[in-house]
Amino acid sequence: MSATADTSDDTLLELRALAVSVAREAGDLLANQAGQVKVAATKSSPTDVVTEMDRQSEELITARILSARPADAILAEEGGLIGNTDNAPVLWVVDPLDGTVNYVYGLHDWAVSIAAEVAGEILVGAVYVPKRGEMFSAIRGHGAWLQTDENYDWSPLRCRPSVPLDQALVGTGFGYLQDRRTVQGEVVAALLPKVRDIRRIGVASVDLCAVAAGRLDAYYERGLNYWDWAAGALAAAEAGAVVGGLNDNPVSKEMTVAATPGLFGSLVAELVKLNPERDA
Repeated sequence: MSATADTSDDTLLELRALAVSVAREAGDLLANQAGQVKVAATKSSPTDVVTEMDRQSEELITARILSARPADAILAEEGGLIGNTDNAPVLWVVDPLDGTVNYVYGLHDWAVSIAAEVAGEILVGAVYVPKRGEMFSAIRGHGAWLQTDENYDWSPLRCRPSVPLDQALVGTGFGYLQDRRTVQGEVVAALLPKVRDIRRIGVASVDLCAVAAGRLDAYYERGLNYWDWAAGALAAAEAGAVVGGLNDNPVSKEMTVAATPGLFGSLVAELVKLNPERDA
């Protein structure tokens, strides 16, 4: 982005306040229909679904952000890019409904994820999990926090103390294409005997925030899009976790790994042995 970016503390707090407010409004809209909607379309496969509520949430988020900051740009899962990123002070990275399958089935783990990128770097993130009454947020260089329906104060987040790989509770997720799922199944089957246990929540943003909150020791997944990890990865990193890819690469669509500092290296080394960045 070529526009001059204001990254003062006051501006970062304003961006977080907007992300949190809009995520909460969209999440509350979605919560009113959770488990009561039908699939409107599919994307990469018949199991990769979109509902009308995904679209309504995204329309609300887009309208609220552009009303508050009309010069900004938005990259959203359903609608793609809105605005000119060459001139926009901020690029908002939006997943209007992360965990659509959970949402359709009436499960509680689904979220709204909103992040603010400035000059190519995610600086602010908010992940709202309405059915859990939890709002996660983070500001780069300042920390990560959790706000709940019971405690409206922002409580600082910190990842768990590091444990050996064989004592680690590890989260993961699976893609929707058969060839990819086949490999992901092979990888998790090989990894399972070497860790404490595996968890599969089905919502990347929530998994990453679970690392931030100390509910998981680590999380990995191949195939995430930018909007899947932007806000959650910032929360994990600001809570003290190491976030990256394999072989010293950054987070990308090929692999996202978040783990406590003393665990990250051993988990990555084990994953590298399994060659997870491939399809069958």
